[in-house]
Amino acid sequence: MAGEYDSTEFVDTDFTSQKSPFAAPAPDPLRAPTREDVDRRVVDAQQKLVALKRAQEELERERAGLEELRRRQTEFQTGRDEIIQQLTRGLGLLEEAEFAARREAEQMVKTVGDFRAALAKVQAIHDEVWTKENFQIELTRALTTIENARMEWNSARLKLPVLAGETKPTAVGEKNSTAASAAPSLAEMDFGSLCKIGLALTWPLLLVALGALGIFIAILLRK
Repeated sequence: MAGEYDSTEFVDTDFTSQKSPFAAPAPDPLRAPTREDVDRRVVDAQQKLVALKRAQEELERERAGLEELRRRQTEFQTGRDEIIQQLTRGLGLLEEAEFAARREAEQMVKTVGDFRAALAKVQAIHDEVWTKENFQIELTRALTTIENARMEWNSARLKLPVLAGETKPTAVGEKNSTAASAAPSLAEMDFGSLCKIGLALTWPLLLVALGALGIFIAILLRK
């Protein structure tokens, strides 16, 4: 049986041990560089500088892009937090204002109905048809109606700011109406003022009673 193949059996070690005369000699590290060596190194250095410059420019563009991306991300984060805060605060204020406006609107609707009812009662007073017999009763009823209407007005002014913020009147009639609305109620007057008002309201009846008493005395004296 043949033995295994050995690659060294066909190699001439004597031949391979000799160097080829045509092989390039190894560079001498102690030899001074020639001009060709310097020129070649200069060209290599320039090529490296060009490559480094291109790499630097590419890195500069990449850095600028990253900085722009970071700026936009910061702007996004800041803008989102700011607008969320503003919208949340705005919603709270608007919801509160809406609730107050709705409540004020409901109060206005109720007040409009009360004002119309009070106005109808006041306009229904016809003092020109009063007689001597029902003068006192009708006058008391009329004063009560006016007092109730004034109380309704004063109560509405406290609840609705739009009524308290009226412009100053310019016409004489508006001045008189404003002065009448600003007059104190009967409950706020003192005893002396009430006596004066009572005397002013009852003096016609006193004159009628005195006249009747005089006629009655005259008839008695004739008898």
